[in-house]
Amino acid sequence: EREGVYGYVTVEEFILDLIPLDRDVLSLELSDFLPRFYLHNDYTWLNTVAKSLVHFQSVYRQIPFVCGIGRAAKKIHEMMLAMTEYHQKTEDENFEIGKLFIIDRDVDFVTPLSSQLTYEGILDETFGIQSGYIEFTKEITGKDKPTRVLLSSQDEIYDQIRNKHFSTVFEFLSWKVKEVQSGYDKRHSLTTVGAMKNFVSNELKDLSHRHKTLAYHIGACEVVMARKTKSFENFEEIMQTEHSLLEGSDTKENINFIEECINRKFNCEQTLRLLCLLSLTNDGINSKHYKQLSIQFIHTYGFDMLPTLHNLRKLHLFMEQEQSLSKPLGKMAAGVAAMAKRSSYQALVKKLNLVPKSAEDISLKSPRDMSYVFSGAYTPTSCRLVEEVLSRNGFTGLEDVTKLLPGETFCSIRSPIPKGKSRGSSDYPAARVVMVFFLGGCTFAEIAALRLLGREKGYQFLIATTCITNGSRMIQSFMDN
Repeated sequence: EREGVYGYVTVEEFILDLIPLDRDVLSLELSDFLPRFYLHNDYTWLNTVAKSLVHFQSVYRQIPFVCGIGRAAKKIHEMMLAMTEYHQKTEDENFEIGKLFIIDRDVDFVTPLSSQLTYEGILDETFGIQSGYIEFTKEITGKDKPTRVLLSSQDEIYDQIRNKHFSTVFEFLSWKVKEVQSGYDKRHSLTTVGAMKNFVSNELKDLSHRHKTLAYHIGACEVVMARKTKSFENFEEIMQTEHSLLEGSDTKENINFIEECINRKFNCEQTLRLLCLLSLTNDGINSKHYKQLSIQFIHTYGFDMLPTLHNLRKLHLFMEQEQSLSKPLGKMAAGVAAMAKRSSYQALVKKLNLVPKSAEDISLKSPRDMSYVFSGAYTPTSCRLVEEVLSRNGFTGLEDVTKLLPGETFCSIRSPIPKGKSRGSSDYPAARVVMVFFLGGCTFAEIAALRLLGREKGYQFLIATTCITNGSRMIQSFMDN
């Protein structure tokens, strides 16, 4: 204003939109959505998400069937309804996407806290995948500077292994190496200059690219195995404890192992993940163990971790079980009440069949069940909810389930259904195309599970999220730095 240019300045809104990370994955790359909304009750990014969905539908036509669960999902849906462009009608009934499912992260915190066991998930947990890119270090590439590699379906080899259980990847890569080697050996049988020229110009470049890609992924597998087996943090014991927590068994042994993790000063985020899983799967930790674990954790990791524990308590991720009974009630009344009391997680496991009866019956090589992403120990709650809602065309019949979850549920029919089709009908092409939007982050394990569900049930899933996350990244976002 002092320089006389104030009149020339205008303030515009920079609209953040969904970024395609792959052919079926979109992200807003808002890594702070989770702590902002769930921890600090900041609604700033809700408007951004609502606008991105409205803009998406202006390009790909309005989605006729919208379902959601959670506080943020409800708010975003209300914002979408309030936006004038959302109400612009179209005579074109040829929808490209039939259903939209919006789900809050706090509906299922258990899934991101559990260690991912798909190849893509383990790469993210070990090296970190940022906006579809990964940095491979010298121990993989042999180069002094880190090599930045794009991980997407454009890479044929990566596309074939990304959703595989990690235990089956190395065998597949070994087979691919033999395939590439046989391609190289083909040159020995070439007898003419023309054939050699054709081999060099057409096949050699592809073979070289595949050879380079295989070297990266074999190197990554070796580094992952070395870190998991040679680290003083026993990966097998961590997995065993996680799966035991998810199954709701051996609580005493699990607490003993978590105490050992604290006393041996395991990675802070890993220890907090186990503490949160212990709390979530038991609706809190009994007073004695809660105080004991809290004191040990603070003594080991420092008093500057107190705000972090406070944040986790605020989010109901690490909390003390409520003492609902007083001594005068007597031992018999206390016993009856204890029998009636049941973890909401354990109730969900039973109602949604989240834990298979036998993990050994789940094929990891040719999976047919979504629980394969956790070695058959647990099916992601978020993905099972999507499956159940799709099979019922809404939440009808799921009342016993939804009352165990935080936030409201809703279903909305926004656009006319193609002529001759009923609401919720699945016999027109767009009805089989489903967009699932995760508010607060989505894991690669969930993406792999939904891809499998799509193949098994004949759906095509488009997965959108505020960001790609994992357990350690989520815990870090709750830390007061």
